[in-house]
Amino acid sequence: MSINGYKHPLRFYLLSTIIPWSFWFLAGYLSHKQTNHELLISILGFLGLLSPAIVAFWMMRKDTNLITDFKNRIFNFSEIKPIYLFLAIFLMPISILTAQTISLLFGYSASQFIITGKYTFSSGVFPVLFLLIAAPIIEELAWHSYGTDALRNRFNLLNTSLIFGLFWGLWHIPLSFINGYYQSNVANEGWIYGVNFLVSIFPFVIIMNWLYYKTGRNIFIPIIFHITAGYFNEIFSTHPDSKIIQTLLLALFACWLVWREKRFFLDKKYR
Repeated sequence: MSINGYKHPLRFYLLSTIIPWSFWFLAGYLSHKQTNHELLISILGFLGLLSPAIVAFWMMRKDTNLITDFKNRIFNFSEIKPIYLFLAIFLMPISILTAQTISLLFGYSASQFIITGKYTFSSGVFPVLFLLIAAPIIEELAWHSYGTDALRNRFNLLNTSLIFGLFWGLWHIPLSFINGYYQSNVANEGWIYGVNFLVSIFPFVIIMNWLYYKTGRNIFIPIIFHITAGYFNEIFSTHPDSKIIQTLLLALFACWLVWREKRFFLDKKYR
């Protein structure tokens, strides 16, 4: 199906920013109060996470073509070539393991490869593993059910990815104010690591969207890619500097993709 039906990017992205930010800034405020608001903070955090998907489905609800297109993309596996499935599953774990290996050359410890069984952030009343799986699913049901195609309908793939990367970075900012959350812990480690988190989003999105459109807009592919990114970046005892190396590796790969497939990224018309 054509993506011409995805017509309202401004409405989608405004609502997908304002609503989550309202929940998350309140959660951030409560997280720094002495009174224990853990349950309420967790609920607010989850409502913020869920909001863009609700916005996406609300915007599609009356258009039977968009609903049919969404259903088809959930169950369309015919265009998923083995190489794309392999990259969706293994690119992120390979990138973090390679980054840790490179860090050894600069004197960093081999203990980074230890799987501790512990997590570096809290998630309130929700198990961390649950959020590492649920958050990518919920997010991608918003970003790749409506959001990405709404941008791609107006821009080429490279600009679509860069615009979305900027939005996604801003979208995460209120989470850095919620005490104990991942983004808050990253910010507390030092400004360079906070900047690295924001910069890393851009090559990540370029690669993810490349996989998404190469597989016939199959929504499961970005979900898998997103889950593996969060999970494998969390289970190892990775030094924060190794994540900077990982960002450089992903940026090199993303630049190579754009150079190798210029027309795919730079043609304005979606084919």
